[in-house]
Amino acid sequence: MGALWISHVTVTDPEAYGKYAALAGPAIAKHGGEFIARGGRFVQLEGKERPRNVVARFASVEQAVACYNSPEYQEALSHARGASERELMVVETND
Repeated sequence: MGALWISHVTVTDPEAYGKYAALAGPAIAKHGGEFIARGGRFVQLEGKERPRNVVARFASVEQAVACYNSPEYQEALSHARGASERELMVVETND
């Protein structure tokens, strides 16, 4: 079964977060992730609104979690910590 990596973000330091984004995209691609939504238009219907929302598709939950735990993504993440408020989850799809 596939998986979606869903991130909701408020950027508090655009310069540092830009370093995260520059490294995170290649790390996600290296681990088989494909972006299907990245900062596009959205309508918040419930819960806390975050101005940046990102969705990437992976082949499995395990693959998405392995990407998150990879040295490449952890290096990217070091730039996002302190530069953003975010929630990130992996959700299994029905395909």
